[in-house]
Amino acid sequence: MNSLPLLARLFEYSDWANAQVLSAAAGLSDEQLDRPLEIGPGPGTLRRVLMHTWAGEDTWLRRWRGEMEAKWPAESERLSIAQLRERFETTCAQRAEFVGTLSDAALDREQMYRDSRGGVFSASLGDMLLQGIVHSVHHRAQATNAIRRLGGAAPEMDYMMRIRRPG
Repeated sequence: MNSLPLLARLFEYSDWANAQVLSAAAGLSDEQLDRPLEIGPGPGTLRRVLMHTWAGEDTWLRRWRGEMEAKWPAESERLSIAQLRERFETTCAQRAEFVGTLSDAALDREQMYRDSRGGVFSASLGDMLLQGIVHSVHHRAQATNAIRRLGGAAPEMDYMMRIRRPG
């Protein structure tokens, strides 16, 4: 079901969409980035959602590579949008390097990983790669909603906006 060309296209879109959200958030003040909002299952801030989105991408990369998962980063850390952008770009480059070493056959390989609560699970590498993509989709939607609620201009993230060409 999963293929490297499809995953590569989804990663490319995901990276573009992350950049769209970060660009929209860059126009907000620190007060806006840290204003408590009801986001998802509880209160949060836009800065925390952005930090969580990056942390998820970094964590899934570690799982794909079979590394021991590092402690989940503190989402209360007050990173600037520029610092967050740098972390996203670093993780993106590391992910591209890793994915570039894979074959389609590797996507079917069962891989063990530990979740953030310490439970041990296994899944195919292809499904784990796909989870890394869809995790960010959910949180980008939260971030877009937060940006709009904070008075910012919501980013355009529609997939077709990214790929369509004039007729």
